[in-house]
Amino acid sequence: MQFKDIVGQQAVKQHLIEMVEQNRLSHALLFLGKEGSGALPLALAFAQFVVCQPAPSPVVEDLFGGMSALELKPTFISPEALSTMESFSRAENLVHPDLHFSYPVIPRKSGDKPKSSDYGTEWREFVKTSPYSNAYDWLQFIGAENKQGNITADECNDIMRQLSLKSFESPYKVLVLWMPEYLGKEGNKLLKLIEEPPANTLFILVAEDEENILPTILSRCQLVKIPRLEVTDIEDALITRANVSPDIAAQVAAISDGNYREALQLLQHNDEDWQSLLKEWLNSTLRGGPIKQVKFAEDISKQGREKQKQFLRYFNHLIGQSIRIKVLGPNAFAIAEAERDFAQRLNKIASVSQQQAIIEELDKASYYIERNANGKMLFLALTIKFYHILQNKVVPTMN
Repeated sequence: MQFKDIVGQQAVKQHLIEMVEQNRLSHALLFLGKEGSGALPLALAFAQFVVCQPAPSPVVEDLFGGMSALELKPTFISPEALSTMESFSRAENLVHPDLHFSYPVIPRKSGDKPKSSDYGTEWREFVKTSPYSNAYDWLQFIGAENKQGNITADECNDIMRQLSLKSFESPYKVLVLWMPEYLGKEGNKLLKLIEEPPANTLFILVAEDEENILPTILSRCQLVKIPRLEVTDIEDALITRANVSPDIAAQVAAISDGNYREALQLLQHNDEDWQSLLKEWLNSTLRGGPIKQVKFAEDISKQGREKQKQFLRYFNHLIGQSIRIKVLGPNAFAIAEAERDFAQRLNKIASVSQQQAIIEELDKASYYIERNANGKMLFLALTIKFYHILQNKVVPTMN
């Protein structure tokens, strides 16, 4: 994984490179970014970049054993020249002896005390094929099913053992700890090591939720914020990497909310005609009556949770576009013609305040779907709510 392989995030890449080039590298970094933003790929690329840096030039001594004024600065290898280093191949394949990894794992059998090193082969395959995936994807990849992944006390002991050893090839030893949210109180074992690490030891923690990290660890790390990806970056990546047509790439990127993992998931259902389904829903809501409303709820409930979430997300996206059109004008920004027409029709039947009320209900519904709500009941309740919102009546509450 190199910086050039990562979608977008040009400012973050440049910042990381400058930290090494200007010798401003903190001993503990926390890469904090939401799912699909590229925090893990950035951490992998940065770790590879650091371990491939050459050792500092030796200090020149004068005749009397003192330090010469001709002391040389460490040599810096740019990302473009990284492939010239002898250690490059090992680092790229995640088998460099000075590059260590820690991540949530599960026992292979009852009574096991699992460590990350037990899953080294699976880890390398996982991050090479799907580096933008989340912790749930990883745990399913190793067959966790309903088991809870953890970074255990034994894992913390193994980290301390590995980092206490002298480096083999690189002047640096680097540990990439993915998802420190899975560290329980056992993580306090690492406090001394993080605060006073051996020379040239670098901790890179990669997290999604700052609130679920032990405060004692959080306070010892320099924060590197990874923003959500730009829509244009996701769109370009889908066209060049996934061989998607520009029209589909634009639609998928627009509703992915800066999440490249979500964009890749959406591609699996890019042949769905969400607009026709949405027209059917709105027509049954406003004119169809109870029979058509119940039928629609039954039909959509058979689609499965992922499709239901994507359908709601697309509706949410179109409402956002209709509000932008009302505020900025129909030609103030780029939008597909079919979406522009549909968004303008939405503006005819709902005011901005009504559309905002619908967005709130759509967000709640997505939350409930993720928690296995009954699809038929949920969409029927949504239909009734939308009817009252669009008729400008009192909106009933749903707990």
